[in-house]
Amino acid sequence: MDESSARYRFAVVHNDEDQYSIWPDDQEPPPGWRREGTAGSRQQCLDHIGGIWTDITPRSLRAALDRDAAGR
Repeated sequence: MDESSARYRFAVVHNDEDQYSIWPDDQEPPPGWRREGTAGSRQQCLDHIGGIWTDITPRSLRAALDRDAAGR
């Protein structure tokens, strides 16, 4: 990573499946993604995601597993 990209700002974004990513802070997130509220360096955003995204299972799969377990 060159020096200019180290200073570039990113935003933490998330979607309806409770998945997280980073996106350039000066751009609108792609369809289906929303800003989470955290922005900073790439590493700051990745560290934040690492602290809050503890279960990477998509929301729809968790719900299906819960329905299956309840039906047993």
